[in-house]
Amino acid sequence: MSAWRKYVAELIGTAVLVFMGCGSAVIAGEKVGFLGISLAFGLSVLVMVYTIGPISGCHINPAITVAALLTKRIKAKDAIAYIVSQFLGGILGAYVLLEVVERRAGYSLAANGLGQNGYGVHSPMGYSLVGCAAAEIILTALFLLVIFGATSKNAPQGFAGLAIGLSLTLIHIVGIPITGTSVNPARSLGPALVVCGDALSQVWLFLLAPVVGGIVAAVIWKRVLGQE
Repeated sequence: MSAWRKYVAELIGTAVLVFMGCGSAVIAGEKVGFLGISLAFGLSVLVMVYTIGPISGCHINPAITVAALLTKRIKAKDAIAYIVSQFLGGILGAYVLLEVVERRAGYSLAANGLGQNGYGVHSPMGYSLVGCAAAEIILTALFLLVIFGATSKNAPQGFAGLAIGLSLTLIHIVGIPITGTSVNPARSLGPALVVCGDALSQVWLFLLAPVVGGIVAAVIWKRVLGQE
């Protein structure tokens, strides 16, 4: 498999995740609620696993790539290229989403946002910085443990996408009221760059906490749960 194909696949997959997941919040959030948005994010990952998984492994998340690097599932050169591709994909997905929603009568980027994450006054239910950081670390670690388990050599073959997609749905059901749910730095950076303002000033947490969660999961998998 040519390396550039893997990187393009990661870019496309991340763009799809941001466009469909954040799009569900901005376009349909009032109709489908938190559960519908959660399903949109989970289903986006599920379908991408089966679409680009055979090409790149479908990380579409820098936290996953960092954890994969620590567990020696990916080489450093590829990891760097994956992360760059993911961030570019997240930005692309956010700008494409903006191109769609800004043509809706009454839409305001400042008022309606673009599915960005936030803490404190920008948390959907007012959670503090510490609470949001803890949630993002814990939820990302749980997500990565599911990924490690579902893709391990002893796992039932062909079901990884289902387990990963459903776990992300579950994580969003819990996480949306807290931070809007990141667990993915690329998913957070794209909307924050488009919205700017407080979204951009707070995005550091959603770049850092998921990576910390990914590292925690990698250590747990290597030292306790993994058999590889």
